[in-house]
Amino acid sequence: MKQQVKLHIYSADPSTIVELPFVDGGIKAGFPSPCQDYLTESIDLNKEIIRHKETTFLARVSGNSLTEAGICDGDIIVIDKSLEVKDGDFVVAYIDGEFTLKEFKMDRANKCAWLIPHNESYSPIKVTEDNDFLIWGVLTYTIKKLHR
Repeated sequence: MKQQVKLHIYSADPSTIVELPFVDGGIKAGFPSPCQDYLTESIDLNKEIIRHKETTFLARVSGNSLTEAGICDGDIIVIDKSLEVKDGDFVVAYIDGEFTLKEFKMDRANKCAWLIPHNESYSPIKVTEDNDFLIWGVLTYTIKKLHR
């Protein structure tokens, strides 16, 4: 099955300040704790998610090849083009005329790399020196909208 992923790329604008009330460590994912007023500080989302403003972009994911990794159609991703890719990173890659979002795996034994989907309906993409291939950027954050 051909893997169609469309990314709508947007420049990040860290010049604006987006301060929101912030609970630092006060919300437990285990057993409930007594209620307290933890809203004592704020957080600027731009400073939190943008490390390198000149090379950071936002994109909306279109496609479902990474749903088992928790990256779903409609999610917003933060991509940093200045980061060096490491084995296991999720990357925006350009391969043979198309962009795709996948997990990157090096296969030194076979002298190739793999772009790995996380949806069993899709097959991994083998990358060799014969491909027109470029890693465009590394995924640093995923922003999810839980109630659509």
